[in-house]
Amino acid sequence: MPIYALGDQVPSIDPTAYVHPDAVIIGSVTIGANSSIWPGAVLRGDDGAIVIGARTSIQDGTVVHTTPFSHTTVGDDCVIGHIVHLEGCIIENGAQVSSGSVVLHRAVISSGSIVAANAVVLNDTVVPPGALAVGAPAVIKENRARQGDIDIAVQAYLHKGDRFKKELRRID
Repeated sequence: MPIYALGDQVPSIDPTAYVHPDAVIIGSVTIGANSSIWPGAVLRGDDGAIVIGARTSIQDGTVVHTTPFSHTTVGDDCVIGHIVHLEGCIIENGAQVSSGSVVLHRAVISSGSIVAANAVVLNDTVVPPGALAVGAPAVIKENRARQGDIDIAVQAYLHKGDRFKKELRRID
């Protein structure tokens, strides 16, 4: 797996985390315990820091970046779906950003909230706890997130990470 230091910016990856061999980790990136980073994901901490909490999945094709002014933080027990773009934002514990979504500078996705598939959360938007953000630009629907769906996905990716650590092997 390509893991790169950039000058004095060196990734820190918990030994219990699973990073797929085709993911790319660059610079100031911290990955917490039992988190998983999947194929094609790019976490590029060059302008600022990226922090991924514990038991969080960063799924296939996702790009996580920063700005010179805003770090990117993803909390514990989060689900970041396929082909997501996170940049200079905060994803609080127990939140989900669904496939194809974009979350931009200084946006906050609060605990227990969900960004729906293909939604675009613009700069400085706060998605409140338990809310659902849908559309482009995202419209906030209070109290519409289903926490059970997030919990199921977190558990599924904990299992997948363990399975891939044990069973993945290249055969070409």
